Amino acid sequence: MKLFSFLFFFVLSITQICAQDYRTVIIEADRLEAIPSEKAAFIKFKEALKIQPTSLYALTKSSELCCRIGARENDTKVRDDYYSTALIYAKTALKLYPKSDEANVVMALSIARSLLLKSGKEKVNAVKELKDYGDKAVAENPRNFKAWHVLGKWNYEVSNLNVFERLGAKIVYGGLPPASLENSIACYEKAKQLSPTFTLNYLELAKAYKRNGDKQKALAQLNYLLTLRNYTEDDPRIKSEAQTLLKNWM
Repeated sequence: MKLFSFLFFFVLSITQICAQDYRTVIIEADRLEAIPSEKAAFIKFKEALKIQPTSLYALTKSSELCCRIGARENDTKVRDDYYSTALIYAKTALKLYPKSDEANVVMALSIARSLLLKSGKEKVNAVKELKDYGDKAVAENPRNFKAWHVLGKWNYEVSNLNVFERLGAKIVYGGLPPASLENSIACYEKAKQLSPTFTLNYLELAKAYKRNGDKQKALAQLNYLLTLRNYTEDDPRIKSEAQTLLKNWM
């Protein structure tokens, strides 16, 4: 009986220590991302996964960071390695937590990045999957602004296909789900409502308004974007692109 009690309290104490270590690492990872120092944050999230391999938060953050870091890499091999890693983390999160809105979002984001590596039927199927995961994320959590942004981008890109591209996709691959520029704007506006500091969303919304013939609304998005502080390592690039578009559209 004494031995059993000793083992029970020993296991309990080890569990508590691991939980404390995990929380400490996560706090540091969040701090590094907020600086922002995304590669350092990613290292910390990987460290957290060594302590708790099934952590939904660490898995989804690792996937999301791999997508963002990879997009800034000039070396295509390094970029593609980050995208492949993002997909692995996303698939793991989705397998463990199939109803998680964040797991579905990072799956959509990872697929969006991996589209660069695909062609033909594989690319069309990936485009369909991207929308499916975005829809699932919104269904699970209608307040997930990243999911609305994904759907906005999906509608924008698919609605931009010309008639020959649409016809080819329909004949050869069975077609794509319906998309429209109006839906794109509505999704981006929803994302803006839920996260007013999401810089990238303003840039993409501006492009959608401009393509829809509403230049004044497009300029308003870009001007407001430039007043926001930087939250991610991508924000300086996003602001630079916004300034270029302002000059071109004025």
